[in-house]
Amino acid sequence: MPGKRIQVDQDTLVKLTDLGRRRMAPFQELIDEALADLLKKHGVPIDLKDALKKSARSVEPQKPHPRKRGTRSPKKRHTR
Repeated sequence: MPGKRIQVDQDTLVKLTDLGRRRMAPFQELIDEALADLLKKHGVPIDLKDALKKSARSVEPQKPHPRKRGTRSPKKRHTR
């Protein structure tokens, strides 16, 4: 996994460290969760599964509009 350095103010770092201890989760797991939530908020697929779901939704055929009430299609006349 490629690494990146980020700068976080001291107060935020203390809160993240405390949260990690309470949840028994490493710092990396907290950051991964936060970034996944941010991407989801902005509609960016997180992984291949999400990308395929989003793609399938955009390709779904549109449902036909229901007929308005009170309007009937013309009846067919039977000839003998």
